[in-house]
Amino acid sequence: MTKDVEVAEHHGGGSEYTAKDYHDPPPAPFFDADELTKWSFYRALIAEFVATLLFLYVTVLTVIGYKSQTDPKLDLDQCGGVGILGIAWAFGGMIFILVYCTAGISGGHINPAVTFGLFLARKVSLIRALGYMIAQCLGAICGVGLVKAFQSSYYNRYGGGANELADGYNKGTGLGAEIIGTFVLVYTVFSATDPKRSARDSHVPVLAPLPIGFAVFMVHLATIPITGTGINPARSFGAAVIYNNDKAWDDQWIFWVGPFIGAFAAAVYHQFVLRAAAIKALGSFRSNA
Repeated sequence: MTKDVEVAEHHGGGSEYTAKDYHDPPPAPFFDADELTKWSFYRALIAEFVATLLFLYVTVLTVIGYKSQTDPKLDLDQCGGVGILGIAWAFGGMIFILVYCTAGISGGHINPAVTFGLFLARKVSLIRALGYMIAQCLGAICGVGLVKAFQSSYYNRYGGGANELADGYNKGTGLGAEIIGTFVLVYTVFSATDPKRSARDSHVPVLAPLPIGFAVFMVHLATIPITGTGINPARSFGAAVIYNNDKAWDDQWIFWVGPFIGAFAAAVYHQFVLRAAAIKALGSFRSNA
């Protein structure tokens, strides 16, 4: 692979081509059947499954615990429990922990929307992307299933942690919240894992899970009152499967269409605007001609 070059302008009107201090990794093949023969692929699937299971188990328990501590029917203190701030911290904190733990094994996606965005950017192959999404959805179902198994009465009474459009908001508002929220998350993922930044700032790979988790935290603060915050189709799907409520299923499309549109927009913005992939490809073509 050839080095990318930058053009440096000089006062004399001339220009000089300088080699960049980093290499972009080669794009992943669109379809790589050889992955099915490698243990590293199945190890990554297991890591995504377990990480998503743990993510849903802890976060849904937090949501249900908060609702049980502030139930107005039981005349409980409405300021008790962890509050929306605590729920947002639970989601963001778990993503920080799990991305840190699994980044070296599977990349730490834990979210079909993130996987979709990275697939569009040619960071993972189609086979790996589909495998990750299936593992993430199965992990989410199992994680919420554990919550229901351990606390079935609380689970059914307090909504099962399922994502639903809140009263007073139309579906367009909910869809927009999911699109923008997922854009923030996937854009942060691209920025935190950018090889250009990693090469120039040696601390960035270690700290990458922190901005990703913090992005999840901030988006939850903004969108919990609207949709309960999806931005992760596996999270919404797993809760809907176990809770199995008509309202949750009626709104389910919002938590798939919105995140996938947001991930698509983030991938295009980062790859073709910030990283100028189309211009680089044109420049490489001209230099080889």
